[in-house]
Amino acid sequence: MLYPGKILVATAALATVAIALSGPGANAAGDTKAAVLKNYADIASAAYGDAASAAKDLQKAVVQLTATPTPEALAAARDAWRAARVPYMQTEAFRFGNKIVDDWEGRVNAWPLDEGLIDYVAEEYGSDNPENEAYAANVIVNKTLKIAGKTIDAGTITAKLLSEDLQEAGGVEANVATGYHAVEFLLWGQDLNGTGPGAGNRPATDYDNTACTGGNCDRRIAYLLTVTQMLVNDLDEMAKQWDDGGAARKAVLDVPADNGLTMLFTGLGSLSYGELAGERMKLGLLVHDPEEEQDCFSDNTHYSHYYDALGIRNVYLGSYKRIDGSVVSGPSVSDLIKASSPDTDAKMRADLDATMEKMTAIVDRAKGGEAYDQMIGQGNADGNATVQAAITALIAQAKDLERAIAALNLKPIKFEGSASLDDAASATAK
Repeated sequence: MLYPGKILVATAALATVAIALSGPGANAAGDTKAAVLKNYADIASAAYGDAASAAKDLQKAVVQLTATPTPEALAAARDAWRAARVPYMQTEAFRFGNKIVDDWEGRVNAWPLDEGLIDYVAEEYGSDNPENEAYAANVIVNKTLKIAGKTIDAGTITAKLLSEDLQEAGGVEANVATGYHAVEFLLWGQDLNGTGPGAGNRPATDYDNTACTGGNCDRRIAYLLTVTQMLVNDLDEMAKQWDDGGAARKAVLDVPADNGLTMLFTGLGSLSYGELAGERMKLGLLVHDPEEEQDCFSDNTHYSHYYDALGIRNVYLGSYKRIDGSVVSGPSVSDLIKASSPDTDAKMRADLDATMEKMTAIVDRAKGGEAYDQMIGQGNADGNATVQAAITALIAQAKDLERAIAALNLKPIKFEGSASLDDAASATAK
Protein backbone atom coordinates (compact mmCIF):
# COMPACT_ATOMS: atom_id res chain seq x y z
CA MET A 1 0.00 0.00 0.00
CA LEU A 2 2.62 2.49 -1.09
CA TYR A 3 0.44 5.09 -2.71
CA PRO A 4 -2.57 5.07 -0.35
CA GLY A 5 -0.17 6.28 2.32
CA LYS A 6 0.51 9.28 0.15
CA ILE A 7 -3.21 10.00 0.00
CA LEU A 8 -3.10 10.47 3.76
CA VAL A 9 -0.27 12.94 3.36
CA ALA A 10 -2.07 14.72 0.53
CA THR A 11 -5.34 15.00 2.40
CA ALA A 12 -4.05 15.83 5.86
CA ALA A 13 -3.98 19.52 4.99
CA LEU A 14 -7.38 19.67 3.36
CA ALA A 15 -9.11 21.27 6.32
CA THR A 16 -6.86 24.30 6.08
CA VAL A 17 -6.46 24.24 2.30
CA ALA A 18 -2.75 24.67 2.82
CA ILE A 19 -1.84 25.59 -0.71
CA ALA A 20 0.37 28.67 -1.06
CA LEU A 21 -1.27 31.63 -2.74
CA SER A 22 1.87 32.81 -4.42
CA GLY A 23 2.84 30.52 -7.28
CA PRO A 24 6.53 29.84 -7.85
CA GLY A 25 6.49 32.14 -10.86
CA ALA A 26 5.00 35.10 -9.00
CA ASN A 27 7.93 37.37 -9.90
CA ALA A 28 7.99 36.32 -13.52
CA ALA A 29 5.53 38.80 -14.97
CA GLY A 30 7.81 39.40 -17.92
CA ASP A 31 7.86 35.79 -19.02
CA THR A 32 6.50 35.17 -22.44
CA LYS A 33 3.26 33.43 -23.25
CA ALA A 34 5.31 30.69 -24.87
CA ALA A 35 7.07 29.99 -21.57
CA VAL A 36 3.71 29.78 -19.81
CA LEU A 37 2.46 27.27 -22.35
CA LYS A 38 5.62 25.17 -22.07
CA ASN A 39 5.12 24.95 -18.31
CA TYR A 40 1.46 24.05 -18.91
CA ALA A 41 2.57 21.16 -21.13
CA ASP A 42 5.23 20.11 -18.61
CA ILE A 43 2.59 19.93 -15.88
CA ALA A 44 0.33 17.89 -18.13
CA SER A 45 3.17 15.48 -18.88
CA ALA A 46 3.94 15.07 -15.18
CA ALA A 47 0.31 14.64 -14.13
CA TYR A 48 -0.51 12.06 -16.80
CA GLY A 49 2.75 10.30 -15.99
CA ASP A 50 1.68 10.12 -12.35
CA ALA A 51 -1.74 8.83 -13.37
CA ALA A 52 -0.10 6.08 -15.42
CA SER A 53 2.21 5.17 -12.55
CA ALA A 54 -0.66 5.00 -10.07
CA ALA A 55 -2.64 2.84 -12.49
CA LYS A 56 0.28 0.40 -12.58
CA ASP A 57 0.13 0.20 -8.78
CA LEU A 58 -3.57 -0.51 -9.12
CA GLN A 59 -2.79 -3.23 -11.63
CA LYS A 60 -0.38 -4.90 -9.20
CA ALA A 61 -3.07 -4.89 -6.53
CA VAL A 62 -5.62 -6.33 -8.96
CA VAL A 63 -3.25 -9.13 -9.95
CA GLN A 64 -2.75 -9.92 -6.26
CA LEU A 65 -6.51 -9.96 -5.69
CA THR A 66 -7.13 -12.37 -8.53
CA ALA A 67 -4.29 -14.62 -7.35
CA THR A 68 -5.26 -14.50 -3.67
CA PRO A 69 -8.92 -13.42 -3.39
CA THR A 70 -9.03 -12.47 0.28
CA PRO A 71 -10.86 -9.55 1.92
CA GLU A 72 -7.45 -8.00 2.61
CA ALA A 73 -6.44 -8.21 -1.05
CA LEU A 74 -9.76 -6.69 -2.11
CA ALA A 75 -9.32 -3.84 0.38
CA ALA A 76 -5.81 -3.21 -0.97
CA ALA A 77 -7.10 -3.11 -4.56
CA ARG A 78 -9.79 -0.63 -3.52
CA ASP A 79 -7.19 1.55 -1.81
CA ALA A 80 -5.09 1.44 -4.96
CA TRP A 81 -8.08 2.47 -7.07
CA ARG A 82 -8.72 5.46 -4.81
CA ALA A 83 -5.05 6.39 -4.98
CA ALA A 84 -5.10 6.16 -8.77
CA ARG A 85 -7.87 8.73 -8.90
CA VAL A 86 -5.79 11.41 -7.15
CA PRO A 87 -3.40 12.27 -10.00
CA TYR A 88 -5.88 11.47 -12.75
CA MET A 89 -8.54 13.89 -11.53
CA GLN A 90 -5.93 16.65 -11.52
CA THR A 91 -5.45 16.08 -15.26
CA GLU A 92 -9.05 16.93 -16.16
CA ALA A 93 -8.17 20.61 -16.40
CA PHE A 94 -6.40 19.69 -19.66
CA ARG A 95 -9.42 18.04 -21.17
CA PHE A 96 -11.86 20.46 -22.78
CA GLY A 97 -9.44 22.79 -24.49
CA ASN A 98 -7.44 19.99 -26.07
CA LYS A 99 -9.20 17.89 -28.70
CA ILE A 100 -6.68 15.07 -28.42
CA VAL A 101 -7.50 14.68 -24.72
CA ASP A 102 -11.23 15.16 -25.11
CA ASP A 103 -11.49 12.53 -27.85
CA TRP A 104 -9.56 10.07 -25.64
CA GLU A 105 -11.18 10.80 -22.27
CA GLY A 106 -14.22 8.55 -22.74
CA ARG A 107 -11.99 5.49 -22.78
CA VAL A 108 -10.82 6.12 -19.22
CA ASN A 109 -13.41 8.15 -17.33
CA ALA A 110 -16.83 7.76 -18.98
CA TRP A 111 -19.78 7.68 -16.56
CA PRO A 112 -22.48 7.02 -15.51
CA LEU A 113 -22.57 3.42 -16.65
CA ASP A 114 -25.31 0.82 -16.89
CA GLU A 115 -23.50 -1.79 -14.85
CA GLY A 116 -25.77 -4.62 -15.98
CA LEU A 117 -23.82 -4.59 -19.24
CA ILE A 118 -20.82 -5.96 -17.33
CA ASP A 119 -21.91 -8.20 -14.45
CA TYR A 120 -24.70 -9.33 -12.17
CA VAL A 121 -26.95 -6.70 -10.58
CA ALA A 122 -29.67 -6.66 -7.95
CA GLU A 123 -33.21 -7.55 -8.95
CA GLU A 124 -34.42 -3.99 -8.51
CA TYR A 125 -32.04 -2.88 -11.28
CA GLY A 126 -34.43 -4.47 -13.76
CA SER A 127 -33.81 -6.55 -16.83
CA ASP A 128 -34.51 -4.08 -19.63
CA ASN A 129 -34.43 -0.44 -20.54
CA PRO A 130 -36.17 0.88 -23.68
CA GLU A 131 -33.28 3.30 -24.21
CA ASN A 132 -30.56 0.63 -23.96
CA GLU A 133 -30.96 -2.93 -25.19
CA ALA A 134 -27.62 -3.84 -23.55
CA TYR A 135 -28.83 -2.57 -20.16
CA ALA A 136 -28.58 -6.04 -18.59
CA ALA A 137 -26.51 -7.87 -21.21
CA ASN A 138 -24.08 -9.19 -18.53
CA VAL A 139 -21.05 -10.10 -20.60
CA ILE A 140 -19.50 -11.97 -17.69
CA VAL A 141 -22.33 -14.50 -17.90
CA ASN A 142 -23.18 -14.42 -21.60
CA LYS A 143 -20.68 -15.55 -24.20
CA THR A 144 -22.85 -14.36 -27.08
CA LEU A 145 -24.58 -11.00 -27.17
CA LYS A 146 -26.83 -9.31 -29.67
CA ILE A 147 -26.71 -5.52 -29.71
CA ALA A 148 -28.08 -3.21 -32.40
CA GLY A 149 -28.75 -6.17 -34.66
CA LYS A 150 -25.16 -7.37 -34.39
CA THR A 151 -24.23 -10.73 -32.87
CA ILE A 152 -21.13 -10.37 -30.69
CA ASP A 153 -18.85 -13.26 -29.85
CA ALA A 154 -17.93 -12.69 -26.19
CA GLY A 155 -16.50 -16.14 -25.63
CA THR A 156 -13.14 -14.67 -24.66
CA ILE A 157 -12.82 -11.42 -22.71
CA THR A 158 -10.39 -9.30 -24.74
CA ALA A 159 -9.47 -5.65 -25.07
CA LYS A 160 -11.01 -5.65 -28.52
CA LEU A 161 -14.31 -6.98 -27.17
CA LEU A 162 -14.46 -4.29 -24.49
CA SER A 163 -13.30 -1.33 -26.56
CA GLU A 164 -14.81 -2.08 -29.97
CA ASP A 165 -17.90 -4.18 -29.28
CA LEU A 166 -19.13 -3.06 -25.85
CA GLN A 167 -17.91 0.51 -25.24
CA GLU A 168 -20.87 2.72 -26.23
CA ALA A 169 -22.46 -0.34 -27.89
CA GLY A 170 -25.46 0.58 -30.01
CA GLY A 171 -24.48 4.25 -29.75
CA VAL A 172 -25.55 4.38 -26.09
CA GLU A 173 -23.18 6.40 -23.90
CA ALA A 174 -24.23 4.50 -20.76
CA ASN A 175 -22.70 1.33 -22.20
CA VAL A 176 -19.36 1.91 -20.49
CA ALA A 177 -17.14 -1.15 -20.58
CA THR A 178 -13.70 0.38 -19.96
CA GLY A 179 -11.95 2.85 -17.69
CA TYR A 180 -11.84 3.73 -14.02
CA HIS A 181 -15.55 3.25 -13.42
CA ALA A 182 -15.71 -0.21 -14.96
CA VAL A 183 -12.85 -1.17 -12.62
CA GLU A 184 -14.63 0.55 -9.75
CA PHE A 185 -17.80 -1.49 -10.32
CA LEU A 186 -15.81 -4.71 -10.50
CA LEU A 187 -14.10 -3.92 -7.17
CA TRP A 188 -17.11 -2.62 -5.24
CA GLY A 189 -20.23 -3.87 -7.00
CA GLN A 190 -23.46 -1.90 -6.88
CA ASP A 191 -24.11 0.58 -4.08
CA LEU A 192 -27.60 -0.52 -3.05
CA ASN A 193 -27.89 1.95 -0.16
CA GLY A 194 -29.54 4.82 -2.04
CA THR A 195 -28.86 8.01 -0.09
CA GLY A 196 -28.28 6.00 3.07
CA PRO A 197 -24.86 5.10 4.49
CA GLY A 198 -22.69 2.50 2.79
CA ALA A 199 -20.95 1.87 -0.54
CA GLY A 200 -20.80 -1.17 -2.79
CA ASN A 201 -20.02 -4.43 -1.00
CA ARG A 202 -18.82 -6.97 -3.53
CA PRO A 203 -17.22 -9.98 -1.77
CA ALA A 204 -13.65 -11.05 -2.51
CA THR A 205 -15.02 -14.51 -3.29
CA ASP A 206 -16.38 -13.09 -6.56
CA TYR A 207 -12.77 -13.67 -7.68
CA ASP A 208 -12.31 -17.08 -6.06
CA ASN A 209 -12.47 -19.91 -8.59
CA THR A 210 -12.59 -22.53 -5.83
CA ALA A 211 -15.37 -20.90 -3.76
CA CYS A 212 -16.98 -18.68 -6.37
CA THR A 213 -19.77 -16.30 -5.49
CA GLY A 214 -21.62 -14.41 -8.18
CA GLY A 215 -20.90 -17.13 -10.73
CA ASN A 216 -18.40 -17.16 -13.62
CA CYS A 217 -15.46 -16.10 -11.50
CA ASP A 218 -13.03 -17.03 -14.26
CA ARG A 219 -14.65 -14.57 -16.64
CA ARG A 220 -14.88 -11.88 -13.97
CA ILE A 221 -11.17 -12.30 -13.30
CA ALA A 222 -10.45 -12.06 -17.01
CA TYR A 223 -12.54 -8.90 -17.31
CA LEU A 224 -10.89 -7.19 -14.35
CA LEU A 225 -7.37 -8.04 -15.51
CA THR A 226 -8.13 -6.96 -19.07
CA VAL A 227 -9.82 -3.67 -18.24
CA THR A 228 -7.07 -2.72 -15.79
CA GLN A 229 -4.37 -3.40 -18.39
CA MET A 230 -6.33 -1.25 -20.84
CA LEU A 231 -6.42 1.59 -18.32
CA VAL A 232 -2.65 1.40 -17.89
CA ASN A 233 -2.13 1.38 -21.66
CA ASP A 234 -4.46 4.34 -22.20
CA LEU A 235 -2.78 6.45 -19.53
CA ASP A 236 0.69 5.58 -20.82
CA GLU A 237 -0.47 6.69 -24.26
CA MET A 238 -1.69 10.06 -23.01
CA ALA A 239 1.45 10.66 -20.95
CA LYS A 240 3.49 10.17 -24.15
CA GLN A 241 1.22 12.60 -25.99
CA TRP A 242 2.47 15.34 -23.63
CA ASP A 243 6.14 14.34 -23.67
CA ASP A 244 8.62 16.14 -25.94
CA GLY A 245 7.49 15.60 -29.52
CA GLY A 246 4.05 14.32 -28.45
CA ALA A 247 0.99 15.36 -30.42
CA ALA A 248 -0.83 16.98 -27.48
CA ARG A 249 2.23 19.06 -26.60
CA LYS A 250 2.67 20.11 -30.22
CA ALA A 251 -1.01 21.08 -30.45
CA VAL A 252 -0.43 23.62 -27.68
CA LEU A 253 3.09 24.81 -28.49
CA ASP A 254 3.20 24.72 -32.29
CA VAL A 255 0.41 27.28 -32.72
CA PRO A 256 0.21 31.03 -32.08
CA ALA A 257 0.54 31.60 -28.33
CA ASP A 258 -2.92 33.14 -28.04
CA ASN A 259 -4.38 29.96 -29.51
CA GLY A 260 -2.56 27.89 -26.91
CA LEU A 261 -3.82 30.15 -24.12
CA THR A 262 -7.33 29.78 -25.50
CA MET A 263 -6.99 25.99 -25.15
CA LEU A 264 -5.76 26.44 -21.59
CA PHE A 265 -8.61 28.73 -20.54
CA THR A 266 -11.23 26.63 -22.33
CA GLY A 267 -10.16 23.69 -20.18
CA LEU A 268 -10.28 25.66 -16.94
CA GLY A 269 -13.60 27.36 -17.61
CA SER A 270 -15.41 24.36 -19.04
CA LEU A 271 -14.38 22.10 -16.19
CA SER A 272 -15.28 24.77 -13.62
CA TYR A 273 -18.69 25.58 -15.05
CA GLY A 274 -20.43 23.07 -17.28
CA GLU A 275 -18.73 19.85 -16.23
CA LEU A 276 -17.97 20.06 -12.52
CA ALA A 277 -20.45 22.65 -11.25
CA GLY A 278 -23.14 21.45 -13.65
CA GLU A 279 -23.09 17.84 -14.81
CA ARG A 280 -21.18 16.34 -11.90
CA MET A 281 -22.64 18.33 -9.02
CA LYS A 282 -25.76 20.38 -9.74
CA LEU A 283 -27.64 17.64 -11.60
CA GLY A 284 -27.29 15.17 -8.74
CA LEU A 285 -28.34 17.84 -6.28
CA LEU A 286 -31.40 18.79 -8.33
CA VAL A 287 -32.69 15.23 -8.61
CA HIS A 288 -31.26 13.97 -5.29
CA ASP A 289 -30.15 10.85 -7.11
CA PRO A 290 -27.10 8.84 -5.96
CA GLU A 291 -26.77 7.45 -9.50
CA GLU A 292 -25.75 10.97 -10.55
CA GLU A 293 -22.60 10.99 -8.41
CA GLN A 294 -19.44 10.20 -10.28
CA ASP A 295 -17.80 7.55 -8.10
CA CYS A 296 -21.12 5.98 -7.21
CA PHE A 297 -19.91 2.44 -6.37
CA SER A 298 -17.04 3.43 -4.07
CA ASP A 299 -18.44 6.61 -2.47
CA ASN A 300 -15.18 8.35 -3.42
CA THR A 301 -16.90 11.28 -5.15
CA HIS A 302 -15.87 13.88 -2.58
CA TYR A 303 -12.20 13.32 -3.38
CA SER A 304 -12.75 13.23 -7.15
CA HIS A 305 -14.46 16.63 -7.02
CA TYR A 306 -11.75 18.02 -4.75
CA TYR A 307 -8.92 16.95 -7.04
CA ASP A 308 -10.74 18.22 -10.12
CA ALA A 309 -10.86 21.64 -8.48
CA LEU A 310 -7.22 21.36 -7.42
CA GLY A 311 -6.27 20.58 -11.03
CA ILE A 312 -7.81 23.88 -12.12
CA ARG A 313 -5.78 25.67 -9.49
CA ASN A 314 -2.60 23.87 -10.52
CA VAL A 315 -2.91 25.10 -14.09
CA TYR A 316 -3.77 28.69 -13.18
CA LEU A 317 -0.84 28.98 -10.74
CA GLY A 318 1.52 26.95 -12.94
CA SER A 319 2.48 24.46 -10.24
CA TYR A 320 1.82 20.73 -9.71
CA LYS A 321 2.94 18.56 -6.79
CA ARG A 322 3.81 15.08 -8.06
CA ILE A 323 3.04 11.87 -6.19
CA ASP A 324 6.73 11.54 -5.26
CA GLY A 325 6.60 14.96 -3.56
CA SER A 326 8.56 16.86 -6.22
CA VAL A 327 7.05 19.95 -7.80
CA VAL A 328 6.78 20.93 -11.45
CA SER A 329 6.39 24.70 -11.70
CA GLY A 330 7.16 27.71 -13.81
CA PRO A 331 5.63 30.76 -15.49
CA SER A 332 1.84 30.80 -15.23
CA VAL A 333 -1.19 32.57 -16.61
CA SER A 334 -1.48 34.08 -13.16
CA ASP A 335 1.82 35.86 -13.85
CA LEU A 336 0.58 37.12 -17.21
CA ILE A 337 -2.68 38.42 -15.78
CA LYS A 338 -0.99 39.98 -12.76
CA ALA A 339 1.25 41.96 -15.12
CA SER A 340 -1.79 43.19 -17.05
CA SER A 341 -4.38 43.55 -14.27
CA PRO A 342 -3.24 42.86 -10.70
CA ASP A 343 -6.78 43.21 -9.35
CA THR A 344 -8.08 40.59 -11.77
CA ASP A 345 -5.38 38.14 -10.75
CA ALA A 346 -5.97 38.80 -7.05
CA LYS A 347 -9.70 38.18 -7.50
CA MET A 348 -9.01 34.98 -9.44
CA ARG A 349 -6.71 33.69 -6.73
CA ALA A 350 -9.33 34.51 -4.11
CA ASP A 351 -11.89 32.56 -6.15
CA LEU A 352 -9.58 29.55 -6.29
CA ASP A 353 -9.17 29.76 -2.50
CA ALA A 354 -12.92 29.95 -2.00
CA THR A 355 -13.52 26.94 -4.23
CA MET A 356 -10.93 24.83 -2.42
CA GLU A 357 -12.40 25.87 0.93
CA LYS A 358 -15.88 24.73 -0.15
CA MET A 359 -14.50 21.50 -1.61
CA THR A 360 -12.64 20.89 1.64
CA ALA A 361 -15.93 21.25 3.51
CA ILE A 362 -17.36 18.44 1.37
CA VAL A 363 -14.31 16.26 2.05
CA ASP A 364 -14.46 16.98 5.79
CA ARG A 365 -18.13 16.04 5.87
CA ALA A 366 -17.35 12.76 4.09
CA LYS A 367 -14.44 12.03 6.42
CA GLY A 368 -16.90 12.55 9.27
CA GLY A 369 -19.04 9.69 7.98
CA GLU A 370 -21.51 11.29 5.57
CA ALA A 371 -20.81 10.19 1.99
CA TYR A 372 -21.44 12.46 -0.99
CA ASP A 373 -24.57 10.53 -2.03
CA GLN A 374 -25.98 11.22 1.43
CA MET A 375 -25.11 14.92 1.15
CA ILE A 376 -27.22 15.28 -2.01
CA GLY A 377 -30.11 13.27 -0.57
CA GLN A 378 -33.56 14.81 -0.41
CA GLY A 379 -34.26 16.36 2.98
CA ASN A 380 -30.60 16.73 3.96
CA ALA A 381 -30.61 20.51 4.18
CA ASP A 382 -27.09 20.86 5.59
CA GLY A 383 -25.58 18.39 3.15
CA ASN A 384 -27.36 20.00 0.20
CA ALA A 385 -26.14 23.43 1.32
CA THR A 386 -22.54 22.21 1.57
CA VAL A 387 -22.62 20.91 -1.99
CA GLN A 388 -24.41 24.01 -3.30
CA ALA A 389 -21.77 26.25 -1.72
CA ALA A 390 -19.09 24.50 -3.78
CA ILE A 391 -21.21 24.81 -6.93
CA THR A 392 -21.67 28.53 -6.30
CA ALA A 393 -17.92 28.96 -5.83
CA LEU A 394 -17.18 27.14 -9.08
CA ILE A 395 -19.63 29.35 -10.98
CA ALA A 396 -18.03 32.50 -9.55
CA GLN A 397 -14.62 31.12 -10.48
CA ALA A 398 -15.75 30.56 -14.07
CA LYS A 399 -17.05 34.12 -14.33
CA ASP A 400 -13.73 35.52 -13.16
CA LEU A 401 -11.91 33.29 -15.64
CA GLU A 402 -13.81 35.22 -18.30
CA ARG A 403 -12.47 38.46 -16.84
CA ALA A 404 -8.96 37.01 -16.84
CA ILE A 405 -9.33 36.14 -20.52
CA ALA A 406 -10.35 39.72 -21.24
CA ALA A 407 -7.37 41.03 -19.27
CA LEU A 408 -5.07 39.21 -21.70
CA ASN A 409 -6.98 40.60 -24.71
CA LEU A 410 -7.87 37.10 -25.87
CA LYS A 411 -11.01 36.51 -27.88
CA PRO A 412 -14.02 35.61 -25.69
CA ILE A 413 -14.30 31.87 -25.03
CA LYS A 414 -17.54 29.93 -24.82
CA PHE A 415 -17.19 27.47 -21.96
CA GLU A 416 -19.02 24.15 -21.85
CA GLY A 417 -22.53 24.69 -20.55
CA SER A 418 -24.90 22.53 -18.52
CA ALA A 419 -28.67 22.30 -18.60
CA SER A 420 -28.47 21.73 -14.85
CA LEU A 421 -27.26 25.32 -14.49
CA ASP A 422 -28.83 26.96 -17.51
CA ASP A 423 -32.17 25.14 -17.80
CA ALA A 424 -32.93 23.17 -14.65
CA ALA A 425 -36.43 22.23 -15.83
CA SER A 426 -35.11 20.36 -18.86
CA ALA A 427 -32.28 18.81 -16.85
CA THR A 428 -34.70 17.25 -14.39
CA ALA A 429 -37.35 16.29 -16.94
CA LYS A 430 -35.69 12.92 -17.53
